[in-house]
Amino acid sequence: MKNLKDKVVVITGAASGIGQSLAKVFTEQGSHLFLNDYDPKGLEATVEQLRAIANPSQKIATMCFDVSDKEKVQEFADQAQQSFGKVDVVINNAGVALGRISAEELSYEDFEWIMGINFWGMVYGSKAFLPLLKQQPEAALVNVSSVFGLAGIAFQSAYCTTKFAIRGFTESLRMEALMSFPHVTIHTVHPGGINTNIAKNSRWDNTNLSEAERNEFTKSFQKSLRSSPYVTAQQIVKAIQRKKSRILVGSKATLLDRVVRLFPGTYSSTLLKNLKKEGVKLE
Repeated sequence: MKNLKDKVVVITGAASGIGQSLAKVFTEQGSHLFLNDYDPKGLEATVEQLRAIANPSQKIATMCFDVSDKEKVQEFADQAQQSFGKVDVVINNAGVALGRISAEELSYEDFEWIMGINFWGMVYGSKAFLPLLKQQPEAALVNVSSVFGLAGIAFQSAYCTTKFAIRGFTESLRMEALMSFPHVTIHTVHPGGINTNIAKNSRWDNTNLSEAERNEFTKSFQKSLRSSPYVTAQQIVKAIQRKKSRILVGSKATLLDRVVRLFPGTYSSTLLKNLKKEGVKLE
């Protein structure tokens, strides 16, 4: 899919971070956009930025809802077909995080909350839009995982679970596509070290940390986030155009992938040492 002009692109989680930057890159390519986020003000701000760079013929529409709502996701797909007449690219990007918390302390409520958005939101988006993508001569389904979908990280068991699950679902779907509908390319994206607000916006309600400890953890974690969301979005779009199924982006992704492949049984201790060197406080 080298030419993205006049392609209809659907992106969830477009109010900030990678989702917002992806919307900008596709707008620059001449695509039409149907955007989602749970944050109405953030989504409105994204659209204002896109209008400033879009040409008059480009269509930009939005729908504000929580992707953990299966009926709303299906309504989103139905509205895309009604408003645009087709869908060429779907990017299931919406995601949330929890603060620093051990697997033992993690509440079932928080686990179900993050699974609902990160994992089930991706499943709902994939299943709702896949029939529309299959109608096109060439299409792409893109599910955003993380470097946390490559390696298990201490105090992030729930987040890692969602990102590993996204990877497993998408890689299985990819094989089914190769067998039955090869004109739809299935992509997994593993961003790492991207400077977004996901750590700052993490849910801390059920942790035992004080506000000072939360701020210190967030500050130390943010130090490790060096890659630009916009540059990351450019890399993702280029990979989609080249039909690269597995997309590793950011300063951490390629290195972490190699470490895990080479040392599958001992990478945990190696990562712990490196994180401490970078000043990320895990203990």
